[in-house]
Amino acid sequence: MSITWTSIQKQRFQELNASEILQEMCFETQSERDRAYQEQEHLLVVRGKQKLQEMLETARRPPLSVLEQQLAEALTKKGFVQVVTPTIISKTALAKMSVSDDHPLFSQVFWLDSKRCLRPMLAPNLYTLWKDLLRLWEKPIRIFEIGICYRKESKGSLHLNEFTMLNLTELGLPEDQRHQRLEELAALVMDTVGIDDYQLESESSVVYGDTLDVVFKGIELGSSAMGPHPLDDQWGIFDPWVGIGFGLERLLMIKEGSQNVQSMSRSLTYLNGVRLNI
Repeated sequence: MSITWTSIQKQRFQELNASEILQEMCFETQSERDRAYQEQEHLLVVRGKQKLQEMLETARRPPLSVLEQQLAEALTKKGFVQVVTPTIISKTALAKMSVSDDHPLFSQVFWLDSKRCLRPMLAPNLYTLWKDLLRLWEKPIRIFEIGICYRKESKGSLHLNEFTMLNLTELGLPEDQRHQRLEELAALVMDTVGIDDYQLESESSVVYGDTLDVVFKGIELGSSAMGPHPLDDQWGIFDPWVGIGFGLERLLMIKEGSQNVQSMSRSLTYLNGVRLNI
């Protein structure tokens, strides 16, 4: 008979970012399992304390902050301009993204009142900036934002209610170069993060329709879109464009070999990817 970890043991291993191999181990007896659990849990706690000590003595910054800086530096070197926009947006702006009362995403929005919400995406603000920047700058217009978004996501190892998005966009490029440009931008971000083994897959989005997603072993790390797009008319945009967005916590989860995205997030429970109840 094959004996696996108890539900409490599995939960603890997930909190401590145990490897998938460790979490899937089987045993012949309960006593053998429990001895192995004590040994492995101790090793994981020791590893966690070492990581916390390294942060105190060396890094002194959380991985999320470090990654934000690395991405900003890489993108500005490639001619992109960083923008910072409000986290509170209007219901009207969201409706321009087709997210009205009957839209699947509408129920995931954190509403402040009947007219304002916490942004579930960066795109509405970037669209707004595009319209003005077209009058002021020569094309192509390359801008990006790294900012917090909010969604009432289902709980799980891959979802957060509060997460950090990177959206990089290029407006006014030749239409026949859009697919190639998306591949280049995806490569720029993934190279900066340090993830090599990824794939580009065609998918369908509830907002943007057909998209090109950046995927690692079945986990979506980023999603792209391109225009002209039906949404463009709402914003007075007529030029071809490309845009691609990434969840930074998921990128860190893959880079660090973590088993849950919460350990990479803004948290009072984790620091430097380490559970603090060790």
